[in-house]
Amino acid sequence: MIKDQKTLKVSAIKTGTVIDHIPANNLFKVITILGLDNIKKPITFGTNLESGKLGYKGIIKISDKFFVNEEINRIAMAAPQAQLNIIKDYKVVEKKVVQVPEMIEGIVRCVNPKCITNAEEVKQKFIVTNDGEVSLKCHYCEKITDQEHMAFI
Repeated sequence: MIKDQKTLKVSAIKTGTVIDHIPANNLFKVITILGLDNIKKPITFGTNLESGKLGYKGIIKISDKFFVNEEINRIAMAAPQAQLNIIKDYKVVEKKVVQVPEMIEGIVRCVNPKCITNAEEVKQKFIVTNDGEVSLKCHYCEKITDQEHMAFI
């Protein structure tokens, strides 16, 4: 619904989570990473919205959904500047800034086809080597995976 000539109003959610400050080019990656394409709850998303912080951003609103730390780590891999707003009774009751952890496990596949994690049942482990544009160094083969080449498990 258009509020006036300059403002677009997106419906508020009663209870759930808003993921804000997603780089616009990574919005659909975040949707896929979180499995939101298979969720049976109301979801609203917007992309290419102007942002002073990112230039253009994406936003996702998910009704009746709250994320656990593993899911938040997944968000951080594609949108390290993201912010989660926890909504209850139409009000923001908590804000969480996504933080890229120093090490991640079981979220991303190593890009090295010869890595032991791609040949045997070994849990993937990475050291985060850059927390702006996330790059990951495999714990086993030391191959670097950048954000563009991350394959999420």
